[in-house]
Amino acid sequence: MKINGEVKTGLGKGSFFISQEFYSNEFRKNLGFVPYPGTLNVVVSDEYLDEINEIKDNCQNIIKPDEGFGAVKYIEAVLNDEVNGAIVFPAKTVHDVNYLEFIAEIGLRDELGIEDGDIVSFEF
Repeated sequence: MKINGEVKTGLGKGSFFISQEFYSNEFRKNLGFVPYPGTLNVVVSDEYLDEINEIKDNCQNIIKPDEGFGAVKYIEAVLNDEVNGAIVFPAKTVHDVNYLEFIAEIGLRDELGIEDGDIVSFEF
């Protein structure tokens, strides 16, 4: 599946959670990299929501962390046909359902020059 979306600034909470040792260790073990501390937030069109919700609901990749933190489902994805990473679906989130959060080994905004309002694509 390939979808497009618009980059938006998040709340800044992704860096705290991604930096937690139990999350980063599991991502390294399962995805082969330690994520850059933060997520790239992308708003997708409502036309994709049924498919995304089905993928999320059926996703078997899950990190169940220490007490006090929420579980995170994830699927491997490629950003703009060039950066391997994963879309994460935190159990505890304040984002609307059309927000996707992408993690990668690099700081995507700096490395790729991505800014708010840019259109990016995901393939998964």
